[in-house]
Amino acid sequence: MNETLVHLLAGQKPDGELIYEDVKAINKGDGCYELLASPVFCRGTAKGDLIRTLVAGRFEVEQHGGNLCVRVFAKDGLDILATRLTQAGKAIDAEIDVQTDRFLVVNVPVKSGFDAIEKVFNQLIDGREDALWLYANVYDPMDGETPLNWWHDYLAK
Repeated sequence: MNETLVHLLAGQKPDGELIYEDVKAINKGDGCYELLASPVFCRGTAKGDLIRTLVAGRFEVEQHGGNLCVRVFAKDGLDILATRLTQAGKAIDAEIDVQTDRFLVVNVPVKSGFDAIEKVFNQLIDGREDALWLYANVYDPMDGETPLNWWHDYLAK
């Protein structure tokens, strides 16, 4: 296994400085990498995806691996949410990739179904005004609204 870190563009600061994130991956050659973890800040991709790197850390998804990347944000109490998610997430095969004081990055197989996934995450943060969850690879990273619809082809296999 040719494990490495791939340097991906994650965003831009108000002053124009670019922000990068290093993500664990397997080098597949020819500028392609299979992600071993979902990125914390890069949108549009998740663990298991095959990506092709472009100039300046930009990338495109060559093939989706079937995982949804879900991010959970909260001002505090992430340990409690992570513990609750470990139990409730079994029903949807959720796997926490990253946990910090302020967020969780979670992988969930799309085959678990959007209704079931949303039910688990809505119950997870129910009653918490300081917490929210969102998908990181369901909507177009540029506009944040247009569904990517990659899962239709994936589920048809």
